[in-house]
Amino acid sequence: MFASFLLGLVIAGAIYWWFQMMITAQQEKNAFLHSEIKVLEGQIKEIATIEDEIASLKARQKAVEDLQSDRNLPVHLLNELVRQIPEGAYISSIKQSGQTIAMQGFAQSNERVSEMLRNLTDNTPWLSKPELVEIVARNINLSQKEQRRVSAFNLRFRLMRTSEVKGGNEPASATQGK
Repeated sequence: MFASFLLGLVIAGAIYWWFQMMITAQQEKNAFLHSEIKVLEGQIKEIATIEDEIASLKARQKAVEDLQSDRNLPVHLLNELVRQIPEGAYISSIKQSGQTIAMQGFAQSNERVSEMLRNLTDNTPWLSKPELVEIVARNINLSQKEQRRVSAFNLRFRLMRTSEVKGGNEPASATQGK
């Protein structure tokens, strides 16, 4: 009976020792996995910062490309104004705020202002959405004795970016060719 007790104790000890060895081996595997997870987390953070840097560089590149393509916008604006403003209409001031242009001037009659608005609406891809803000009849002194009645106007419109004009012209030219 004592031998059975000792044999049972040896078997129980062997089983306990075997489970302890398995637990130790699993703990070593878990520790290895935790260390590798920390390495991977570091790499993920590094990749995230690289992705942020890439996005930042792409934004800078787009800004430079926009500036490069839009550097001729003032030339297009003045060129189109020369083409679209009818005889008898004169500009006294132009102000740009972003892509919006505010323009003030004088015309010989309201019909000249109407003609200018039609031209700005229909005849140019560089200018869009003309809006007459105000038109007022005024007298202008041409000399000490001579006065002339004119229409003072205030209007605004949108100056199109180069990318918008190129994108907008492609479908129009494709439909014109058909």
